[in-house]
Amino acid sequence: MSIAYGGIFAFSLVLLPLYFIFLKKKHNEPWLFILFLCVSTVNLGYLLISISQTVEFALFANKIAYLGQVIIPICMLRIISGLCGFRHKAWVSIVLYVSAGLMFALVCTTGYLDWYYKDASLGESDGASYLIKEYGFLHPTILIYVVGYFLLLLGVILFSLFKKRGSSQKLAALMLAVVLGNIGMWIIEKRIFWSFELLAVSYVMSELVFFFVYILLDDYILKSDVPRVGGAPVIVVDSLERAEKLRLILSHLPEGVSLSARQMDVLEGIVDGKSRKEIAADLHLSENTVKMHTASLYRLLGVSNREEIHALIKV
Repeated sequence: MSIAYGGIFAFSLVLLPLYFIFLKKKHNEPWLFILFLCVSTVNLGYLLISISQTVEFALFANKIAYLGQVIIPICMLRIISGLCGFRHKAWVSIVLYVSAGLMFALVCTTGYLDWYYKDASLGESDGASYLIKEYGFLHPTILIYVVGYFLLLLGVILFSLFKKRGSSQKLAALMLAVVLGNIGMWIIEKRIFWSFELLAVSYVMSELVFFFVYILLDDYILKSDVPRVGGAPVIVVDSLERAEKLRLILSHLPEGVSLSARQMDVLEGIVDGKSRKEIAADLHLSENTVKMHTASLYRLLGVSNREEIHALIKV
């Protein structure tokens, strides 16, 4: 079983450099990277527990695993909220960070106080060690913490399914499958005694889903929301006046140069007078990604700011 934990840990480590290779330049989503880092931390903890020779070392490894576990729900909530076009108030983030800190602090009392674990011993199964725990009176707080996050995630997703349209709804449906999968794994682990931590697999599977969602995000939105004629994207406009503005701006592109679907989306937002933050929310991108696309637009159109883009309409 230690070999299985080692393989899962090694696989989660491989995903860390893949974030920088395939995702950072396009999306620069820090919460996705933090998720990858936390999943590796959790799996490192599980691996260390499985090779532990003493209870003290196993409890130390358990704290490493918990360090990742209390942050993973925050990462998933922030990622899913972004994909579903849902915005949080600043105070909500503060509450989430404080609750995660308090939860981890409680876990760190193990070995010193009997609040979280009254007692712990070391067992062995299939050649791997595992902790046999006698729970303390504050252990149910982890149940409240996890269930609370599941409810928050489901709330965000259901809000997007019923209140949003287009890509947000489609992404929300996919996120619903991810969350329900994690809930299922968590329930199975709680209901069936097995020394192997099923969450090690569940977390990695969630990582892979998020990884491929972000890899395919541009193409996904392009195929779903932008009609095509002869392989070229068609500009979808709300009025002839807006279409004429876009036509005049695009006429200033160098000969043989065209905009990508994502650059076109950003340009339409600029023409509509939307802020960078509003464009990012509409397209389910980070503000840094919108900034990157805006800079490429400026370069292609030979301008240096939004005002000069609007000036092209008058030329």
